[in-house]
Amino acid sequence: MDFLNGRIKTIYFKYLSAAFGSALITSIYSIVDMAMVGQYHGPEGSAALAVVAPVWNIIYSFGLLMGIGGSVLFSMIRGKADEGKEKSNEYFTASVIGSVILAAVIWLIIIFFDRNLLLVFGAQDNTLTLAREYVMPVKFAIPFFLFNQMLAAYLRNDKNPALATGAVLAGGIFNIFGDYFFVFTCDMGAFGAGLATAVGSTLSFLVMLSHFFMKKNTLRLVKPQGLARKLGKITATGFSTFFLDVAMGILTILFNRQIMIYLGTNALSVYGVIVNISTFVQCCAYSVGQASQPIISTNFGGGRGDRIRETLKYALGTVAVFSIFWTAVTVAFPNVFIRVFMTPTAEVLAIAPAILCCYGVSYVLLPLNIFSAYYFQALMKPKTAFVVSVARGLVISGILIYLLPAVFGGDTIWFAMPVTEFVVAVFVIREIIKYTKQLFLK
Repeated sequence: MDFLNGRIKTIYFKYLSAAFGSALITSIYSIVDMAMVGQYHGPEGSAALAVVAPVWNIIYSFGLLMGIGGSVLFSMIRGKADEGKEKSNEYFTASVIGSVILAAVIWLIIIFFDRNLLLVFGAQDNTLTLAREYVMPVKFAIPFFLFNQMLAAYLRNDKNPALATGAVLAGGIFNIFGDYFFVFTCDMGAFGAGLATAVGSTLSFLVMLSHFFMKKNTLRLVKPQGLARKLGKITATGFSTFFLDVAMGILTILFNRQIMIYLGTNALSVYGVIVNISTFVQCCAYSVGQASQPIISTNFGGGRGDRIRETLKYALGTVAVFSIFWTAVTVAFPNVFIRVFMTPTAEVLAIAPAILCCYGVSYVLLPLNIFSAYYFQALMKPKTAFVVSVARGLVISGILIYLLPAVFGGDTIWFAMPVTEFVVAVFVIREIIKYTKQLFLK
């Protein structure tokens, strides 16, 4: 595939299908886990997995930091006629080194401080017990989760998106069947779900490594010149994508704690379902960004503004489809989602429709706001991407999560994200128009 001269529509939709499959299966890891644990342990199982959710966001976000941050620079360099593969591979090597360091730090923290983390994330009493049971086997595979995110980004930029998807698909399929086998057949409960996820992630990593034995592989480990400087550029470029994912963990923590203060365990179990729906929606948005990024980055390096505009057109169309679909199904079938993810009580079924309908309105604008961070990164506008990510994932959302229930009552917490997405979208639309008008023509 030729990013600089090939047909944009063909390349984009080929990459979209691969990125969508990869993102979808990645989300299935946590989705299937919650469904199985919720069916096995009831609402407390769903609440426990909601507490664990930030762990995934933290791990995945650091993988995206090294993967997206490095691969944007990797592709931009390869789009320039005067730059060689050697220089682009310096960024790949720097990403690998950075991933090793981050994986080691996160691994040690989760191994030795899992109880403290889960308490901070909102665990209480039995939810803490179930959450620790789930995390126990996951501890042994922590580095694989991070490396899978980093490698998938580089495989897409090295023109092998199908293998990235196939690797995640292999691990995801194992996770689905492994969940049922370990949770129910072996009667392991939450521990079994964690075990299936750990093995599935390891399998995905092994499949991705096969890329380095293929003829099409152009990724090489080389000696990077100025490693610290390159890691700094990777971090600056990838920070917004990193924060998009870690922000979901931050928001989950804030919601968990506020819900337990104002609304109780039944509402927290419903929020656990919302976390999983939001994971699906966010992964759909990721797929648009990840499909567009290699094309946009390479053409930005090559000075092809016309091809960037064409890619943007397809990306925004895809974003609109995802927005309409997820908003519609969440508002129309709230208790269907509840029954999928747990064995609900009458109290949970009574409160769930209003909660999901209020929160689900945010899905109208969520995909656009997520995609915009990838777009700004690919155009080498990291400051704008940073503003979008931090405003959406911490500043505006955090203020509303604390302010709304304190001033207007606990139930208004569910309007925090719809309001946040609207305010951020106003800024995003303005910036997309501004930067797209500035693109060079060739």
